[in-house]
Amino acid sequence: MAKLKIEDLKKIKEKVHAETALRDGSRRVKVTVHMGTCGIASGAKQVMDTLMAEIAEANVTDVVVTTSGCMGLCSREPLVTVEVLGRDPIKYEYVNPTKMRQIFKRHILEGEVQIPFVLARGAEIVK
Repeated sequence: MAKLKIEDLKKIKEKVHAETALRDGSRRVKVTVHMGTCGIASGAKQVMDTLMAEIAEANVTDVVVTTSGCMGLCSREPLVTVEVLGRDPIKYEYVNPTKMRQIFKRHILEGEVQIPFVLARGAEIVK
């Protein structure tokens, strides 16, 4: 087994910090791609791949991407939820790779909600 160098340890540290940043509250945006069976069948995997490519291309480090199961709105899939720190969550419906690119560039990077694609605004929590 090769010995670890200081540079290797620094890379490991950076990776761990990046992976735990959401829990620490240092991420600006959380994007959830709903990937239940219905979402995957409707193209959620392609939407996820597009989102990850856009993040890598833009070299963005303050966005975390998660997945979830079905929301119970199978007829509206693929669904994507964008949660910008300090704002209401936005749920987008019928998302495809082209729409995901637009959502990323305009909503996630510039803060402009893409109204034509919105299913709902806000959380489902009842108080």
